[in-house]
Amino acid sequence: MKTWTRRSLLVGATALAMGPVWAAFPDHPVTLVAPYPAGGAADVLARLLAKRLEEPLGKTVIVENKPGAGTAIGAAYVANAKPDGYTLLLSSNSTFTMNPAAGAKTSYDPAKSFEALGLVANLPLAVLVNASVPANTVKELVAAAKANPEKYPYGSFGNATSSHYAGAMFAQATGLNLLHVPYKGSAPLMTDLIGGQIPLSFDTVVAAGPQVKSGKVKILAVTSPRRAGAFPNVPTMAESGYPGFDLTAWIALVAPHGLPPEVKDRLFKALASVAENPETQEAMRKAGFEPQWTPITDWPGMVTKDTARMKAVADKAQIRLD
Repeated sequence: MKTWTRRSLLVGATALAMGPVWAAFPDHPVTLVAPYPAGGAADVLARLLAKRLEEPLGKTVIVENKPGAGTAIGAAYVANAKPDGYTLLLSSNSTFTMNPAAGAKTSYDPAKSFEALGLVANLPLAVLVNASVPANTVKELVAAAKANPEKYPYGSFGNATSSHYAGAMFAQATGLNLLHVPYKGSAPLMTDLIGGQIPLSFDTVVAAGPQVKSGKVKILAVTSPRRAGAFPNVPTMAESGYPGFDLTAWIALVAPHGLPPEVKDRLFKALASVAENPETQEAMRKAGFEPQWTPITDWPGMVTKDTARMKAVADKAQIRLD
């Protein structure tokens, strides 16, 4: 009886010692790492979410930009951070599945080094052409490119990015043999598309918006399964004659693996309250994103499955990062 009592006291003391620590979470500012340069589409979403997370968490949420190495610098920073809930990462499938599919060597395992809090949004990409290109539909573009393939190289905003994968999937779906021209970011890519140095590109609807509205470029389709809210009158690739075409930049909020259950639950509830809020969703749409709050119960399984899908595209198109 005395042994049982002593053990009970020890367990109780431990619970009392640990309980208040997690019950008080967070007791200082939380850092949300965006592995992209400031001012880009992903950075805009990170700052939007950070500001709105401050109310349910009761603390400041600081956005810290850590760009470089195709998002690997920021991702590695979070993967190696203490799993206490104070360091989070907002990033896309470029980080978690596209880079690994292209053979990127990283210090972390995308499937095992993180714990997902949930998917928050997706960002459709667009099939864009210079305003002088004699095509107003995907069908017309394919016909023109088949007649003169050397006149239709396509630009992306970087090797092994979602833009590159979208172009590779487009070429594979249409049977075209198109030269890939990688740029160092969306801005120089758009500049050359507008100027006619490159006739065709794949870019986000966020980047495309102002240029399409000004008439400087034409949008022929979006690469997502559903039409983009930013361009409701623009057909999908599936509607354009290529069923099953699906390339969307999905964006997830994750933390280092090993979060205490109480902390993860606190963060999850805070994120859910923000992501499900109609005002937040409307703000996302205005920024060009498609709200998509989805709790993730099997992060390793999800990452593994999508990496295999992207690897099939990468292998066929010879997309490599090693």
